[in-house]
Amino acid sequence: MTDNATTADSAASKQIMGHPRGLATLFFTEMWERLSYYGMRAILILFMVSQMQDGGLAIDDVTATAIYGIYTAAVYLVALPGGWIADRLMGAQRAVLAGGIVIMSGHFVLALPGTNSFFLGLLLVILGTGLLKPNVSTIVGSLYPDGDDRRDSGFTIFYMGINVGGMLGPLVCGGLGQNPDYGWHWGFGAAGVGMLFGVIQFWMTRKYLGTAGLHPASSGDAAKDAISRRRGWIGVAIGVALIFGFTFAGLSGAIVYDPVLISKRTTFVIIGMVAAYFAYVFTFGNLDTVEKKRVVVIIALFLGISMFWSGFEQAGSSMNLFADRYTQLDFGWFTIYSSWLQSVNSLFIITFAPFFAYMWIWLAKHNLNPSTPAKFGLGLIFLGIGFSMMIIASTIVASGELAMPTWLLLTYLFHTFGELMISPVGLSATTKLAPKRFLGQMMGIWFVGAALGNLIAGQVAGDFDENNLAAFPGQYWQIVMTAVGAGIIFLVFSKRLQKLMGGIH
Repeated sequence: MTDNATTADSAASKQIMGHPRGLATLFFTEMWERLSYYGMRAILILFMVSQMQDGGLAIDDVTATAIYGIYTAAVYLVALPGGWIADRLMGAQRAVLAGGIVIMSGHFVLALPGTNSFFLGLLLVILGTGLLKPNVSTIVGSLYPDGDDRRDSGFTIFYMGINVGGMLGPLVCGGLGQNPDYGWHWGFGAAGVGMLFGVIQFWMTRKYLGTAGLHPASSGDAAKDAISRRRGWIGVAIGVALIFGFTFAGLSGAIVYDPVLISKRTTFVIIGMVAAYFAYVFTFGNLDTVEKKRVVVIIALFLGISMFWSGFEQAGSSMNLFADRYTQLDFGWFTIYSSWLQSVNSLFIITFAPFFAYMWIWLAKHNLNPSTPAKFGLGLIFLGIGFSMMIIASTIVASGELAMPTWLLLTYLFHTFGELMISPVGLSATTKLAPKRFLGQMMGIWFVGAALGNLIAGQVAGDFDENNLAAFPGQYWQIVMTAVGAGIIFLVFSKRLQKLMGGIH
């Protein structure tokens, strides 16, 4: 027993490139998971709007974008119960492993033809991601002691793993899905194979994580914890049974669902749920004064990330359709699959992430590093600049011509700069600002912010009417003004928010 513990401690203490060896385990786990997710995401809406003779579902744009928004929102929304399950019931490491297995199963179900298998597969991917996504990030933060300056750099490296998978996924799954010799379901199946590799990799190298995220939180009273966990598992079982019950009722026709209406109402449900959660934390969380101030900052970051993703996630919906319908993709000697353009953002992340990681360290050494709220403001402004490129592209399309892919590339480039300003920095800040006993749940809230943004993104995408191309430039202009305006607000209040962070940068 002692020898095993000693061996585990030795494995967990290993370093690679100045970071804990466990970071590599999480890097590759997230890489394979994101390959499967972004690969499937790249062809999801294209499959839904594709005609039945082409193997698709022949769903209209408004409904398809609503379904897309609900799905991508749900993927992040379930991060909140997923974080709670890890915190209270099974530990982050077991949650990641279980989540990977469920995600893999979901993609393989999606590979089966049929409407019922499509929606059931989406549900499994949603539930699995809720277990994996927030908890793998939590383990990254747990690898570093409090105050370790390597943490932001570590999260940026981890973010590169996300984007290696995000780059490869659309190339592989999109290349198969849009290839008439194979078809959509080959693309979905390839996503399942990617997640299988992720599960195997995590299982074989989990020893390097040591005790980071290994056990759920404990009150110190074993008997009390056992009762609490038993009740927790009963609640989880009831919740899962209800989810599958409503799903099968919809698939059987017993209940008719309106995706557009669900999307709109769910927006208000999420806002109310988050407000209630923070009210609970402030009222019953036994927070001290410093913790309360830091939670206020988390609320501000939640609003910022929601705003950012509502624009950024047009990539998989309206801009994916823009690439497929209105962009020059055939160059005679070479034809680009529209789904391949979904890899561009991740390619830019891989290219520029090392520069940003070095830049934050260099600026910190010279006391010039912008505060987290200021970075959020700059990120939102870059988001707006990116959409200004789409104003030009849509003007070209409205005149009756196809736009060159250059405009989409420029849009994704500026969006990448914004993402690097916000996403890895926000992840890291949340792990530092959150009260320790609410860490998993606060990471869940971070992803609920992404859920809200994705849901709104689907609604915005549905407003782009292919029969009214003349309205596109004005619609993109509204997005530009909203994003830049929000960014300016963050910059104006950045110093006040920085004071509330209580010494955390």
